[in-house]
Amino acid sequence: MKNDHPKPTGRASRPQPSPFLRVARPKGLGTVLLVLGAALVAPSSSRALPSFARQLNMQCTDCHTEFPVLNEYGRQFKLTGYTASAEKTEWPPIAVMLQPSFTHTQAPQAGGAAPGFGDNNNFAVSQISLFYAGRLFGPYAADIFGKEGAEIANKFGIFNQTTYDGVAKAWSWDNTELRFADTATVRDQDLIYGVYANNNPTLQDPWNSTPGWGYPFSGSKLANTPAAGTLIEGGLSGQVVGFGAYAMVANTFYLDLAGYRTLGAQFQRSVGVDPTGQTQVTSLAPYWRFAFTKMVGEAHWEVGTFGMAADTYPGRDPSAGKDRIADYGFDSQYQVSRGPHDITAMLSWIYERQNWDASYALGNVSNTADNVESFKATVNYLYDKTYGATVQYFLIDGTSDALQYGGSQTGGPASDGLILQLNYLPFNKKGGPAFWPRSNVKFSLQYTLYNRFNGAGTNYDGAGSNARDNNTLYAEAWIVF
Repeated sequence: MKNDHPKPTGRASRPQPSPFLRVARPKGLGTVLLVLGAALVAPSSSRALPSFARQLNMQCTDCHTEFPVLNEYGRQFKLTGYTASAEKTEWPPIAVMLQPSFTHTQAPQAGGAAPGFGDNNNFAVSQISLFYAGRLFGPYAADIFGKEGAEIANKFGIFNQTTYDGVAKAWSWDNTELRFADTATVRDQDLIYGVYANNNPTLQDPWNSTPGWGYPFSGSKLANTPAAGTLIEGGLSGQVVGFGAYAMVANTFYLDLAGYRTLGAQFQRSVGVDPTGQTQVTSLAPYWRFAFTKMVGEAHWEVGTFGMAADTYPGRDPSAGKDRIADYGFDSQYQVSRGPHDITAMLSWIYERQNWDASYALGNVSNTADNVESFKATVNYLYDKTYGATVQYFLIDGTSDALQYGGSQTGGPASDGLILQLNYLPFNKKGGPAFWPRSNVKFSLQYTLYNRFNGAGTNYDGAGSNARDNNTLYAEAWIVF
């Protein structure tokens, strides 16, 4: 069975209240109900988005180091539901992203890298994305609901991405999230809290050490990638809906609890997602997240845990009962900015336990239970907000299962290697030329080097390729406006 769920020094003083805490309190149940109703019927039509920059009247570097890596201000903006505003723009919260690219693999891919592409050295527009992101009602809440109603309406934020895949040549919905966020003070401690609905577990997380916004931030769709992966690492993206609540207490303790379930096949098709062969979450799958964060000298340090447990139908087939898949993740992020230097270090380890009651009965796996683990260690560096470099070591491993990993040379999921990347962000500090304000561009050159690939090593001499045949050079322009 193909594994279908891949991919200042000394003691710090008490943090001062964030500017994001200056939010008015709700006035009137009627207004709350009115805004909730409007939010529920709103169309489903963090990256560094010009819509955010215009709403805040700031440059991208106020919320990011190298986009999409959030700094502390950016994390606060996300926690408060994308709703903070300088009240300086009349533009709706829309943005556009383009990603033209070039892919070279060490060995050609017989039959072509994808339909319509050659076996190597392929140019493509990897994706085109349209965003509606920021305050749900943009700068128009007062016009719609009046001044008092706007105090509630402006607590609703949205991140919605609709994407054209230039390799698959198809449109679909992408990362989508609706939030309501507010602030309070409890026993003299600052509290940011909120509720959300989204379509990708960990999308809501404010750190870049969890899968939703983890590195690599982009990569080639015209190169082979490891077949194995944990369910929480994008295996449910766009296929599920989840509802959750979160709180950040005293800018120190973060708690997030949610539940996810697979969307109906008809709805998925309507938003451009093919439900064929999916791992279907049958009942509400709990998601949890706890993190501790503090200042360590001049650096922001976070350590936490996250996870999810799901009862699933393999390939959406209920005939043999259910499987049980549980992911347990641990992460840490260390970020420091000093002069022209920005450094972000991230660690992530995810262990997945797979109980195959249904899949074994259907003959899809060799074992009644397996496990897979994913480890990533990443360092991201940016000089003068312009010149960047990133290095990551990644490892995927687990139990051998000849049926589950039928494409593996050894019957196991083992893959590991390095991703090396250089970045140039010419507009990062000033937000683009005068004729194109609040825009940004990142030029990247990325090289992925495999030590093992789907069980094969660099010296594999049996039938099939060795790991380094899959080494990939990927050049990309990431353009947002």
